Amino acid sequence: MHKITIAIDGYSSTGKSTIAKQLADWLSYIYVDTGAMYRAITLYAINNNIISEGFFDTEKLITALPSIKLYFKKNIATDKAEICLNGISVEKEIRTLEVSQFVSPIATISEVRRKLVDQQQQMGKEKGVVMDGRDIGTVVFPDAELKIFLDASAEERAKRRYKELLDRGEEVTFQDVLQNVKERDYIDSTREDSPLTKAKDAIEIDNSEMNLEDQFHIILQLAKDRIAGRV
Repeated sequence: MHKITIAIDGYSSTGKSTIAKQLADWLSYIYVDTGAMYRAITLYAINNNIISEGFFDTEKLITALPSIKLYFKKNIATDKAEICLNGISVEKEIRTLEVSQFVSPIATISEVRRKLVDQQQQMGKEKGVVMDGRDIGTVVFPDAELKIFLDASAEERAKRRYKELLDRGEEVTFQDVLQNVKERDYIDSTREDSPLTKAKDAIEIDNSEMNLEDQFHIILQLAKDRIAGRV
């Protein structure tokens, strides 16, 4: 069967990874969570005193990049791929609000983006891949056959993120989560290197009032059309 590349971009907490995983499972494609890659580097920076509130030693991070090894490994118990940082699964550790607070500044560093974009392009060179992030359709795979750009109101995205964090047992306030969402939007959209923008040929979907099932069927049909060459 003809295989394509599917690029899903959009703002934080729009459900990019959820829909990407659903599509990859249904199509038997490879799923690559690029956000997890940036979060893993952020976790490394936090644990090594490279970044904290009001402090960011960018040169130390750039120097450390060659020693940061990232790869995805399937967890046999959950049957899900998890991001590994220097040989250790950090899937749970990268999903905290603390990591969320620092991931956007980390992603502004050109050297970080070059390292990860190169890895991402290697992962998807054979097609049959679904990848989500901020610059997949504009930088990583500008020739992707299907590009989706997800959006939703900041308040709705904060509600989703807040519930997710509470379900994980974190003690957070809705206002802190909403502020984090808005700050990430600003940093992601205004950074000099690969800012978050919708690719000209991307299909924009606002899922503020859309359930996951309806969204999945809409995007799956778009994928089927591309695979069959109907578009």
